[in-house]
Amino acid sequence: MLSKTVRFVNLLLAGLLTGNELGTWAAVHPALEDLSPPERLRAEQELTRRFGAIMPAWMGSALASCLVAALLSRGAAGFRGTLLGTLCFAAMLASTRLGNVPINARTLELTEADIEEFERLRGRWGRLHTLRVVLTVTGFAALISGALAEGKR
Repeated sequence: MLSKTVRFVNLLLAGLLTGNELGTWAAVHPALEDLSPPERLRAEQELTRRFGAIMPAWMGSALASCLVAALLSRGAAGFRGTLLGTLCFAAMLASTRLGNVPINARTLELTEADIEEFERLRGRWGRLHTLRVVLTVTGFAALISGALAEGKR
């Protein structure tokens, strides 16, 4: 039986992460596109530094909570949803580490002389971020489904 505390922590971490990813996709980055290229580069660099300091621990703890919830829900009614949610969060983290993080590292090195490269990188980063949003929203929905199925027993 999955403890209510584990489920609560899992849903809290996954929900906050999903909201953050969705909010940056729907509001923050579209607003930055209205800035001039040099202003946008500087803004993206500042965001990258701040998110770079907090997101590894946040994403890692959300995935860890998914793994614990999935392990504890084996055999329970909510296992499939919890497992699907865990797989989505794992795929999101892999996509981030393999795609977004290298682009972020390069973005921090760029200067105003590199605006064309910056624009190309941001296009790719945006597509990868859209993938992350789809994975986190789907994963969070699956985790909620698993929690609701478990609560029915």
